[in-house]
Amino acid sequence: MTRLTTIAITLALGGGLAGCAVPVAKPAVGRPAIPYTSVGLERVLGQDAAGLTKLFGQPDADVREGSARKLQFQSGICVLDAYLYPKGSDAPRVTYLDAREPDGSTIDRASCVAALTRRDGGR
Repeated sequence: MTRLTTIAITLALGGGLAGCAVPVAKPAVGRPAIPYTSVGLERVLGQDAAGLTKLFGQPDADVREGSARKLQFQSGICVLDAYLYPKGSDAPRVTYLDAREPDGSTIDRASCVAALTRRDGGR
């Protein structure tokens, strides 16, 4: 084989493989993720059910599963789920919070807590 033929074959094979590249997926368009932080949640994390009721009023939902409990508080601005778990023989206390807008969109948890504490009569 001549040098020219070898170069032609190499270019032909290289060009054919160029079409086999894996396409890169475009990132999904939507709202940016809200960072998970406990800043602004100091009034809620560690509270028991009585403390939450004092802060927000009666819960809109109270779900129990085993020793765990979820209290849900709602307003026109957001929905807050407070998850309470016991530690040893102590009463269950809030260890995790989840918040969303009424339509299910993401909202900052601290903003939701602030909005819920401004409700009339704790609601």
